[in-house]
Amino acid sequence: MLTIEEADGVRSLHFGTPAVQGAMRIAQPDAIELEYVRQMMMWLLFHGQARHIVQLGLGAASLTKFCHRYLPSARVTAVELDPEVIRACHEHFALPADDERLQVLNMDAMDYVGDFSRRRSADILQVDLYDALAKAPVWGTSAFYAACANSLAADGIMTVNLFCDWPDHALNIQAMRQSFEAVAWLPEVHDGNIVAIAFKRPPSIDFDTLRARAAHLCKTLGLPAGQWVDGLESWMRGELDPPGHPAGKKP
Repeated sequence: MLTIEEADGVRSLHFGTPAVQGAMRIAQPDAIELEYVRQMMMWLLFHGQARHIVQLGLGAASLTKFCHRYLPSARVTAVELDPEVIRACHEHFALPADDERLQVLNMDAMDYVGDFSRRRSADILQVDLYDALAKAPVWGTSAFYAACANSLAADGIMTVNLFCDWPDHALNIQAMRQSFEAVAWLPEVHDGNIVAIAFKRPPSIDFDTLRARAAHLCKTLGLPAGQWVDGLESWMRGELDPPGHPAGKKP
């Protein structure tokens, strides 16, 4: 059962539980409200010319709306299994109707990425797949991440929201590494959300260049990209525990 709540100017989507499945600041409907959702845009540090962006899991449509409005050179496809979520996003979260650049598909994420006709069709995948219990990703197997990799172009990038307990974080990272050349992650936010980024082709990482790009993203899109660079630098230095590892959990 879907429920909609409002507090302090923010409207949130729930699947009949207290867990927030998405949120929108009512006065800024196309902005990204939640920090971990903003982190799922960190691919912009590495790939500024995406032609096709795909979201697996619609949530409150924050990523879909942001990409559609602020990245006008890209087509945006959102894949959502629950038709009631799609309806709620149109009615309560300002999701626009489909147009020549926007398509919302009512289907299973695995069916989408597993369709051979979509092989190498996306430049970017943004994966946020949870049910009402929100205990672990609905899809987190090696076969799923292999299908994700197959659906991406040669230099494609995937970002994934990991909201789960140890050892599920590590199992998801290991599954990604079987099909992607490089996988990194940012520090935990929102008491459990860790966003990972996976590259089909090993990225060239120069932190001076990344900081310049981050400053541009902050100025033009209002994204806190400098924090992402700081997090990636910590990951590169080995300062972050493996996602979900008990050593990295707050007391």
